Amino acid sequence: MTSPPYALRARTRLPLHRRLLPLTAVAIARPLSKLRPDRLRAVLGMLSTGARPGTAAQASEARAAVVAVSLRCAVHNCLQRSIATAVLCRFKGAWPTWQAGVRTTPFAAHAWVEAEGRIIDEPYPDGYFRPLVTVAPKQPARTA
Repeated sequence: MTSPPYALRARTRLPLHRRLLPLTAVAIARPLSKLRPDRLRAVLGMLSTGARPGTAAQASEARAAVVAVSLRCAVHNCLQRSIATAVLCRFKGAWPTWQAGVRTTPFAAHAWVEAEGRIIDEPYPDGYFRPLVTVAPKQPARTA
């Protein structure tokens, strides 16, 4: 995936009692980031089922918490960071739109989350990347 074109931003330090959920989300995201795209989409689709759509504030707060507890997610691992952000939102009953895609000039892959129609806390403008895989919040199927 892409590496950011800037130096590492200052990370917030979370109090000890607020680190457990973000650390758990990062730990869950690590093996998920190794899955093939079709399996990753299926797993994230199951996780998103029944969640309400996440707000930009929720997604931003989750991303900041993930970055605060994991240097790996803070630097170059956009796939794990975006999965952990979505999982942390899911712990709180919400789901942002998770996306993985590319830019064409120069070619680079990237993964991110969106909420309320905009990219959350990325140094790129909306529309910069073309999504290839999208997992949006969905309601469970109803049985008749």
